[in-house]
Amino acid sequence: MLDQGAIDWDDFRFVLAIVRGGSVSAAAKQLGVDHATVIRRVDRLEKHLSAKLFDRRKTGYLLTEAGQRVADSAEAMESTIVANQEQVGGSVARLTGTVRIGAPDGFGTAFLAPRLAPFADRYPDLDLQLVATARLFSLSKREADIAISLTMPKEGRIVGRKLLDYRLGLYAAPGYLDRFPAITSRQDLPQHRFVGYIEELLFTPELDYLPQVSPRISARFRSANLIAQLNATLSGFGIAVLPHFMASDYPQLVPVLPEEISITRTFWMLMHADSKDLARIRAVADYIGEIVERERALFAGRTS
Repeated sequence: MLDQGAIDWDDFRFVLAIVRGGSVSAAAKQLGVDHATVIRRVDRLEKHLSAKLFDRRKTGYLLTEAGQRVADSAEAMESTIVANQEQVGGSVARLTGTVRIGAPDGFGTAFLAPRLAPFADRYPDLDLQLVATARLFSLSKREADIAISLTMPKEGRIVGRKLLDYRLGLYAAPGYLDRFPAITSRQDLPQHRFVGYIEELLFTPELDYLPQVSPRISARFRSANLIAQLNATLSGFGIAVLPHFMASDYPQLVPVLPEEISITRTFWMLMHADSKDLARIRAVADYIGEIVERERALFAGRTS
């Protein structure tokens, strides 16, 4: 029988389940207990800690400042247990909760999203969120747990690692190339239509490709979304700078001056220093690293 003066560390799991599930009912379902048990275990922990962990409202349970500290501690304990289980026991741990990944639209939509199913099979109780859009993500504000970036931040408590370099080139649809003058060198490009980004909406200068191709060209169709640029290019609007890992999915696209024009950029994977070792975040980060490494050739594209 539990000593009434001692804390039952298992009670911390109930706090974490409410935070992740968003309600007592969801926590009860996740833990396989009834509604009353969840409430009783949280009440007991609050008494032991002499602190109010949740504000009980009609809309649900909201963490207090003390509750947030307890939830953070609970997740740290869970991560330690998971690490020991996998290192010592050699078994796959059961992870719960949600991990949000922020990524550029091209990487997130064309590469990452189609490759997440095996991870879900491995961790069926872990929910994934993918925000695939061209923007910066604030890890300190919890806009994402993991961010794929084109640059490594110079400030803040951000921990990052280089995923890989990737290459981009010029592409056009056959219908476009048939209607416009032949392209035999870079000097032929100014008489052609280009697809590109809206300059004032660029979230990083790393996406400002066209000046690197030629200072004499500018886009006639602009979009802040790379998928829109890809679709405009497929329709025959003009020539676009596209990552090889995206263009390879569309064999109808024709490389333009592949031996003369090649652009290289870098993908970085970023996490906040306070959360990088949490089991659920570490598992997703490791998986992203694995699939990128496995398909490294896809990002290299054509070589001269």
